[in-house]
Amino acid sequence: MIEVQNLTKVYVDTKAVDNISFSIKEGEIVGFLGPNGAGKTTTLRILTGFLPPTEGKIYIGGYDISENSLEARKLIGYMPESAALYNELKVIEYLKFRGELNKVPKKELKGNIDYVLDACLIKDVENAIIGNLSKGYRQRVALAGVLVHNPKVLILDEPTIGLDPVQIVKIRELIKEIGKERTVFLSTHILPEAEMVSDRVLVIDKGKILAQDTPQNLKNTLRGNTIYEVIIKPVFENLEEFKKIKGVLEVEKVKEDGDEVLLKITGEKNVDLREEIFDFVKEKNFKLLKLNEISLSMEDVFLRLTMEEKEEVQ
Repeated sequence: MIEVQNLTKVYVDTKAVDNISFSIKEGEIVGFLGPNGAGKTTTLRILTGFLPPTEGKIYIGGYDISENSLEARKLIGYMPESAALYNELKVIEYLKFRGELNKVPKKELKGNIDYVLDACLIKDVENAIIGNLSKGYRQRVALAGVLVHNPKVLILDEPTIGLDPVQIVKIRELIKEIGKERTVFLSTHILPEAEMVSDRVLVIDKGKILAQDTPQNLKNTLRGNTIYEVIIKPVFENLEEFKKIKGVLEVEKVKEDGDEVLLKITGEKNVDLREEIFDFVKEKNFKLLKLNEISLSMEDVFLRLTMEEKEEVQ
């Protein structure tokens, strides 16, 4: 549904986007990750036809965004980071205006509005003045406005920025639900957010794509050695004994709490040692209170990718 080929955008002497390529299938939710200034918003503006590329090609539903801009943009619903709303309008009036602006046929408009009111959980405020709504409701109204012409592709730039935790959860749930029927390209610098809602993620920094895969595959690729948190009782002093377990590389005492001790055990990459650790503790007649494999977070993945990029540059 979205095809990007060798996209580059240059501002005077600065490459905001540097020869990136990727594709997004129909019905896929893809997170676009990177810090502020990484090139995310510039890429989205080019994808939606607001900016011309310096080089490269973009196809939306098979249409070239430069050569067939109108046809391509009919397929897109774009929600920028600071979505403009008309504060003096009622929600229902705003949605009708957005539908007419996007030339939704009159016979379809009412049905489309009813659908987005329900889908975006704003039916209860349809007659409210937009300027009187909370920020969470305003974000959902903005998303409803993007959806009212029933686009096949949704492009969202930082959709949860500035919201409180409850509002963030509701918007994330809404994106996941909407993504069941549409292609969604979601830009965010909040890494766990992309992991929660995305089928796949693209990581960008300094205008370059550093990686693209499912969140779990990225974690597995970059994980390195496996680390376990272990709590046993009573305190076990001879930590070197753990190295008798095949695959254990290192054992570190993190802290003691009364007659309990928290250990960090490092094992070889891609080797599951949980059963061996359990058997070892049982054999020593200790009580195992906790045995947990520590997995990489998306923050860890991003830091490792960007650190590798910096090391290559140096």
